[in-house]
Amino acid sequence: MNFLYITKILNYINMKHFLLLFGFVIIPCIISSFIEQTGFLDEQLKNIRVKNAVEEKKDLLAQTLQKSGFSQTNINILIVAYKAESVLEVYVKEKTAQNYTQLLSYPICASSGILGPKRREGDLQVPEGFYHINHFNPVSNFHLSLGINYPNAADKLKSSFPKLGGSIYIHGSCVTIGCLPLTDDYIKELYVLSVYAKNNGQGKIPVYIFPFKMNEENMNLYLIKYSRNIVLTEFWKNLKTGYDSFTSTKRQLTFSTDTKGNYTY
Repeated sequence: MNFLYITKILNYINMKHFLLLFGFVIIPCIISSFIEQTGFLDEQLKNIRVKNAVEEKKDLLAQTLQKSGFSQTNINILIVAYKAESVLEVYVKEKTAQNYTQLLSYPICASSGILGPKRREGDLQVPEGFYHINHFNPVSNFHLSLGINYPNAADKLKSSFPKLGGSIYIHGSCVTIGCLPLTDDYIKELYVLSVYAKNNGQGKIPVYIFPFKMNEENMNLYLIKYSRNIVLTEFWKNLKTGYDSFTSTKRQLTFSTDTKGNYTY
């Protein structure tokens, strides 16, 4: 038995020990991750409002998705809101795809504040910028609600106030102080779609909130109307870069925040 043969045997034994040792760690981690992703729907269904919403809306949503070539078991979603137009749009794609397709559009049934970002607690403003869903609330005071991660990094850097506020939601009912209400009927659909996406493993559901549809015509109109507010118009110009990228490609934005709170794409 030569030295090379002995080395091969030892390597084989070591690999078996490695698999036996780390298999107990790696495989449970994979299984745990899979359960965490695919078990979200089951957890949400323990709440009566979610259960009722799924029972009421599942056939309608299945038909709507199917017409666009999608299935609830393999989707990611992205949400875009326009404050001036009072519209919230829902985009969908397959998990492995890059480009989103618009699936639904809902009226935002009430608003507070004026055009412009939210910069402090109590200003009644709806935020403007790029966010994601960070909270599913199945027992909301407004039927069902989806929280967004306001204030984000850009908001914190852009504001000089010690308290920026929070608890900004897309929710049911038709009243608001800085949130995006859709009525109980429509929030059922959006909430269920969001649960499907989360259940499919989508970690962060993007939410892009724009002051208005930032096409060239609207942009020129609002830049003139708010020309005396340089801080605001510069902020909108920064948002428009993201708007142009998303509307032209229908792809999720990749961005960061510079030291001044500007989005960099």
